[in-house]
Amino acid sequence: MVDMKQKAVPVIDLSNAPGEKAAWDRSSWVVYLWACCELILIRNPWQASSRLRIAALRLFGARIGREVIFRPGTRVKFPWKLHIGDRAWIGEDVWIHNQEHIYIGNDVVISQDTFLTTGSHKHRSDMGLVARRIIIDDGVWVTSRCVILGGSRIGRSALVHPMSVVSGIVPPNAVVKQGDLRNIGNRFDI
Repeated sequence: MVDMKQKAVPVIDLSNAPGEKAAWDRSSWVVYLWACCELILIRNPWQASSRLRIAALRLFGARIGREVIFRPGTRVKFPWKLHIGDRAWIGEDVWIHNQEHIYIGNDVVISQDTFLTTGSHKHRSDMGLVARRIIIDDGVWVTSRCVILGGSRIGRSALVHPMSVVSGIVPPNAVVKQGDLRNIGNRFDI
């Protein structure tokens, strides 16, 4: 049984939402060709060569520095929006969902199962895409199973504890960890 207060909360009709192609800044054939290469060369856990992964990413426009390690099972949405400095380590099953540019500095470690996403949605109106860049400064360690949200900047040599969500600014040299979940407000003003 739904009470009257709950019935007053709006629901967005997703049939009117903008399409997934809102972040595509390349032709469809380039995006689809990249998706095939990503599946075969980047995400493939049997493909052991970091060099081959990096070569494929560079071929599609990623800017990747020297001596970077890019482990198997990773995902990259749009390589032409990826910038990685020298000697960075990208761990197994890292998902770089970069609908906007992501900048990863020198000597950065992004550990396994971490999710970097620059995209969100206009959750109060039409669910249209909102994309904001991510900047991860030199020397940062983002440990395993973290989520880094668009608009975040992680300062030089900061450390993010496992299972943390970063939304905003992390100061240089800070050690941060996920706090308790709490209600921070209402989605709709009713």
